[in-house]
Amino acid sequence: MSRMLEGKVVLVTGGGSGIGRATAAAMAREGARVAVADLSQEGIEATVALINSAGGQGIAITGDVAEETDVANMVARTVAAFGRIDCAFNNAGVSGRAVGPTGQRLHELAQSSVAKMFAVNLMGVFLCLKHEITQMLAQGGGGAIVNTSSIAGLIGLATSGHYVAAKHGVVGLTKTAAIEYASDGIRVNCVNPGYIQTPMTDEMMKTRHDEIMAKVPVRRLGRADEIAEAVVWMCSDKASFMTGAVHLVDGGYCAA
Repeated sequence: MSRMLEGKVVLVTGGGSGIGRATAAAMAREGARVAVADLSQEGIEATVALINSAGGQGIAITGDVAEETDVANMVARTVAAFGRIDCAFNNAGVSGRAVGPTGQRLHELAQSSVAKMFAVNLMGVFLCLKHEITQMLAQGGGGAIVNTSSIAGLIGLATSGHYVAAKHGVVGLTKTAAIEYASDGIRVNCVNPGYIQTPMTDEMMKTRHDEIMAKVPVRRLGRADEIAEAVVWMCSDKASFMTGAVHLVDGGYCAA
C-alpha cells in the first residue's frame, strides 16, 4: 500500500518536541524525507534519531524562525540535502509563559512581551511562508504548507491577548496565502489544536487542569500524534481540494 507522502520532501519547524516531533516522525513514516528545524539542537537531534532509527531520512537544522537569515538557511539546507521542498509544517511557536509573566490582562502586558510573541508566533510564520513559497515557485510543481494556529486563532482567551492576536494573525496569513498561490498549485492551510499534552502545556495543567477539562467535551487532553495525523493528511494529495482551511482538532472545545 502506498504511503501518503511517498517521495516528498518536508520542512518542519518547531520539530524538537511535542507536536513538531510527532508530526516529523509521522511524515517520515508516510514516506517523506524530513528536515527538522528548531532552536534546540538537542531536541532536533533526538527527533532525527527517532526518524532514522525507524528507517526514515531526516536532517537537523538549528535556527530561529524570528530571524530571516535563519529561515532562509532552513530552506537552503533542506534543498541542499534533498533537492526541493514539497511540503512544510510551520509549527514553531512559544506560549505566553515564554515571553513574560502569565495571567496578565491587556493593560498589564509589556510591549517587549507582545513583541516577542509576535516575532515568533506571527512573524516567524510569515518568514517561513515567504521563503518556502519562493522555493516552491522556483522549482515548480506546487506544494502544500500547513501553519500551526490554535483554538486561540478563532476565539478569545482571557489573559492571553498577545497569544490570541498572533494566532488570529496566522489564520489571516493562511487564508491570504491560499488565495494568492492557488493558481501556482500551492495549498496553504492551518491546523488549530486545542489543549494538547506537550511540554508547552505541562505547567498550565498543574494549576488549571480541572478548569480546562470542564470546557472540553471529550474530557481529556489531545495527543501530539492526533495533531500529526491531521497535518500529514493536509499535506498529502488526499487533501488536494483543501486550501485556505482552518482545521480544528480540539476535542470539541470550540463547539461547546
